[in-house]
Amino acid sequence: IDVHHHIFLDALKKVEKNTDVGWITPPENLPWQPSSSIAAMGTMGIQTAFLSPPPFTSAVPSAENRAEVRQLNIYASQLCVAYPGRFGFFAGLPHLDDVQGAISEITFAMDHLAADGIALISSYGEGRWPVRFRAPFIHQQHLSDDSYDPVWDELNRRHAVVFLHGAHTPSSTPYPHPFLGLPITEVPNETYKAAAHLVVTGKKRRFPNVKIILAHLGGSMPFLAPRVAVLSHHMGCPLTPTEILQDFGSFYFETALSSHPTTLAALETFVPVDHILFGSDYPAVNTAMAGWYTKHLEEYYASKPSTLDCILRNNALSLFPRLQKSEIVTVSATSVQAHDTQ
Repeated sequence: IDVHHHIFLDALKKVEKNTDVGWITPPENLPWQPSSSIAAMGTMGIQTAFLSPPPFTSAVPSAENRAEVRQLNIYASQLCVAYPGRFGFFAGLPHLDDVQGAISEITFAMDHLAADGIALISSYGEGRWPVRFRAPFIHQQHLSDDSYDPVWDELNRRHAVVFLHGAHTPSSTPYPHPFLGLPITEVPNETYKAAAHLVVTGKKRRFPNVKIILAHLGGSMPFLAPRVAVLSHHMGCPLTPTEILQDFGSFYFETALSSHPTTLAALETFVPVDHILFGSDYPAVNTAMAGWYTKHLEEYYASKPSTLDCILRNNALSLFPRLQKSEIVTVSATSVQAHDTQ
């Protein structure tokens, strides 16, 4: 069961964004179609994939942003209906500065579209303007900013699952090399910063009913959490170092592009195994790239088959009970082609 599987509706927009952030989506994965994911899932041995939007944000709230998010969520829900047992989805939200729009979309997605959870990114706004605009900064807020508390209140009330992905946001310095674009260098740190912000502001404790899955094994978080524990407490965080580490350990983690003996060994000492889920990050990567990490995951837990089963499947079944009722069906070529043309 793959909890990290993107849906790209606009191939041209994705290619343009790739240029900005320093990434090349495998050309065979664009334009994305449901049939692409079905085929890749077959190759990777994935029964069910949870679709989520790419981790981008609009610069500012707008009616167009609301409409674009709504369109994507409706389409994702249609795929879940068309291919029962094969897809779930995490609904996207409009720019969180549009607080009422975000809450309305939570209501619509969860009550009318049967979304399995909500996809959030680490910050909203685009950070730096491109140089051509000759303005150094644009408004940007981190995910646990106080102004977003009404959104968290709603998620907490609903006991929602949140899939949290680092945003493709430029840092204070450009990425260092074409081989080290934002998805490689910045996105893992954005995930860490979002998790750390939730912890040190007390929001992770304030909204305990929200189950947050951190993409990519939490990015750099497992290695930097002890640093936060002592130094943030020194800087005035009222939580003790022990409490800070407890809150970091209460997240869920998924394995996309991160499984390796080094990272898995670190995570094992930090969180219970029932908080680790499987992810692929298809179609941002191809099946060979995703498979490299899955191979390391399977080899690492080769002597612990029950633990491997939990990570690959059973933990997701516990987090998403509806999957236990799903039936696997054979998807006909005709039905796949019909949705490919939508």
